[in-house]
Amino acid sequence: MGVPAAKVFFAEVRTLFAEAAERWGLEGPGERTSDLLLATSRYSGGGLTYEFYFEWFEVHVKVRAVLETETGKVKADVEQLAIAAGVVEKRGGVSYSAQNQKQMKKSLEGQARYVELLHPFLSGDREAAEELMRKAGAR
Repeated sequence: MGVPAAKVFFAEVRTLFAEAAERWGLEGPGERTSDLLLATSRYSGGGLTYEFYFEWFEVHVKVRAVLETETGKVKADVEQLAIAAGVVEKRGGVSYSAQNQKQMKKSLEGQARYVELLHPFLSGDREAAEELMRKAGAR
């Protein structure tokens, strides 16, 4: 995989998330690759960040929400958050696979859809958002 796949990943995230990021007033994307076989794209605003990850070794993508709290930052995967918020019923509603560009796009679309459902819960009342993050197993 490597750098060409990271470029595809960044392009897909920008395409899928640009409109929502603009609508919500988020800054980004902050894009970066690391030697640890990881590419990340971040969108942030108001103490809330959405982190899109592409893990080359595992060949999968994942989206996490990061909430700044008085005691530090807490992170949770969007699927766990969606279940905790009651906007989806059970695990397995989204794909994580990124074996090829088509799978990557499908996985990112599903997880971005979860972000759309979750944003009202995470961007409103800070205490309620933190409680939801903890309920979802945030660490």
